Amino acid sequence: MDYSYLASNWTAVRERVAAACRDAGREPAEVAILPVSKTFGVEVVRAAAALGLHRFGENRVQEVREKAPQLADCGIEWVIIGPLQTNKAKDVARLAHEVQTLDRIEQAEALDRRLQGEGRALDVLVQVKTSPEESKHGIAPAGLSALLAGLRRFDTLRAQGLMTIATHTDDEVEVRRCFRQLRQLRDAMAAEGHALPRLSMGMSGDFALAIAEGATELRIGSAIFGARTAAAR
Repeated sequence: MDYSYLASNWTAVRERVAAACRDAGREPAEVAILPVSKTFGVEVVRAAAALGLHRFGENRVQEVREKAPQLADCGIEWVIIGPLQTNKAKDVARLAHEVQTLDRIEQAEALDRRLQGEGRALDVLVQVKTSPEESKHGIAPAGLSALLAGLRRFDTLRAQGLMTIATHTDDEVEVRRCFRQLRQLRDAMAAEGHALPRLSMGMSGDFALAIAEGATELRIGSAIFGARTAAAR
């Protein structure tokens, strides 16, 4: 199958990100792009890896478990960006390079136990719920300080930043509010001694707004890989 569209999509995304950075008075080098390969098959990911991409975001740990052995020769780093279930901690500790959705101390405890057994450590981002939507996951902003303090006792978990998913709406004011809140929380936590340089926020449909509010990493799927089927979203 011809996967040449991936190269053109990847180029177009980088150009759009660079333009959004210029509009926001930022340098494109300040903003990383995490390709989100969830629901796309092994050969699509392999073709994307051939373009030089090496980090891929996946929502489901089961999907990483299925893809990782088949792509072991590609040097891929798998990033978990979906809800983290404690009963999947074993596979995460064995296969993932990073988790961006940690939001409970119970998850940290489960990961720590498994990571100690694997002799590994993971970078983690704490997911914060900035949207009022019930479907969105993450710790409430009021609980962030206590969670970060609790994470300090785990040598296997390196807290690197915060992650959020904005309200699903066409209201740009509301979307920017979500992103701005995450940045303000990051700054408030820095004042408490928590160094959290990374802000993972913004996806294919709203990344320009995220860049304007200080995103350091964008999670982009459909703009790179194409539209997903309704059942796969």
